[in-house]
Amino acid sequence: MAADSATVVAVDLGASSGRVILGRVAPGGDGKAELSLREAYRFRNVPVMAGGTLHWDILRLYGDVLNGLRAAGRDAVLSSIGIDSWGVDYGLLDAGGALLGNPVHYRDQRTAGVMERVQSAIPAADLYAVTGIQQLPFNTIYQLIAAADSPQLLSARTLLLIPDLLCWWLTGCAGAEVTNASTTQLLDVGSRTWAVDLIRRVGLMPSLLPPIRQPGDTIGELLPDPATAAGLRPTAGLPVLAVGSHDTASAVVAVPAAGRSFAYISSGTWSLVGMELDRPVLTEAGRAANFTNEAGIDGTTRYLRNVMGLWLLQETMRCWENAGASTDLHDLLAQAARVSPLRSVIDVDDPEFLPPGDMPARIAAATAASGQPVPADRAEIARCILDSLALSYRRAVGDVQALSGRHADIVHIVGGGARNTLLCQLTADACNLPVLAGPAEATAIGNVLVQARALGAAPGDLAGMRLLIRATQQPQAFWPAGKGELWQSAADRLATSSRTTPNGSPVARAT
Repeated sequence: MAADSATVVAVDLGASSGRVILGRVAPGGDGKAELSLREAYRFRNVPVMAGGTLHWDILRLYGDVLNGLRAAGRDAVLSSIGIDSWGVDYGLLDAGGALLGNPVHYRDQRTAGVMERVQSAIPAADLYAVTGIQQLPFNTIYQLIAAADSPQLLSARTLLLIPDLLCWWLTGCAGAEVTNASTTQLLDVGSRTWAVDLIRRVGLMPSLLPPIRQPGDTIGELLPDPATAAGLRPTAGLPVLAVGSHDTASAVVAVPAAGRSFAYISSGTWSLVGMELDRPVLTEAGRAANFTNEAGIDGTTRYLRNVMGLWLLQETMRCWENAGASTDLHDLLAQAARVSPLRSVIDVDDPEFLPPGDMPARIAAATAASGQPVPADRAEIARCILDSLALSYRRAVGDVQALSGRHADIVHIVGGGARNTLLCQLTADACNLPVLAGPAEATAIGNVLVQARALGAAPGDLAGMRLLIRATQQPQAFWPAGKGELWQSAADRLATSSRTTPNGSPVARAT
């Protein structure tokens, strides 16, 4: 039933933290809809190493989701709940629906060498022709093959991706939302159904995978037990709705674009750099360039490349803090802005930077190995990271236009990285395109709007939702400074020393 207004809960889980956002979509005084967001609850997401394996602390996350629902429901009547998170990771349920063990973190090293082993039996071109997915060592397909002989997988009856697992505990209904399912490398990119023949070919069981559902579908009603635990009325019939449960799918909904000629960067722990297309691009050139075709909202394709993102800066700062040297990000970025540009650059997609560890030492080693000046202090390390990220963005933005045959007049940066004004300006300079930065809360906004649309309280198509965002959010503009020769020289220098191929495909980690 259509509603004049909706007050919804967007649970947004990131790799380092989670938020529960209360979002309201309502008619405005001039007849236009209004959009407002309020953070009701925030919590940390801290992985745990146990028995030599890196896990997500999923029960703690679930407890925090319930705490967030309690906080959101204190002073609002809730219309629905939707959950998004990162992709690829999963939990396994037994025949009775019980979780068989904590989900393994995608940065765990159990998949080392698996991708290469699979591709020796099934050509990468065959995998890409079916799934359209970028080859990354932690894709769900490789995680499952790495665990093929484990007691958990042998006992499992259902696989649920992280948002679907949390929704299972809230509703008792199992399924796989399509935008997140597309990250597994187990989904047929054309039909948007499970690639059953491929799944059998790699020795996995199609029966593990639950039915596909679409953004906006009603998953089920909140069960009495979690409702009581969250302090909500157990008989309220509160619906839990599927959203773009891969966080990038929700973030792309909130790109405040006025037309189609744009590239986007969803900038956070990972950066997803690409364009929104009407259909997949399954060319050999796209596969060789390591571009991915992930499902988007309303049948769109998120044609993009994963870039390591602000993980390098986050892990660097964590290392400093563990050594007893706290660092204020605002001050660090101000100091980095005064460092000479492009003095030393690294390939941020080098697999060496993927796992947790001593990131400053790895950056020092990479710059020394390539014959560049080793960053001497924190400001120089931060500037090296941000210059290098902008170079990676430049490469991806150029590649996506060439591979898709579409032109970008502007780059939209959404997500937490939109607050990093130095990175935004460097991106404009590197890409030689104007950059519009914001909204920073793009993922939560996309989550909220898909729920509100399902309830009849938001515009019915992407163009209408983006018009609403432009009317309610204020992005910041950055203009290129005309330093093209400097950036081209740095790109050429990086290409000669990179451990990835010139098109961005990561080199396999040595085992």
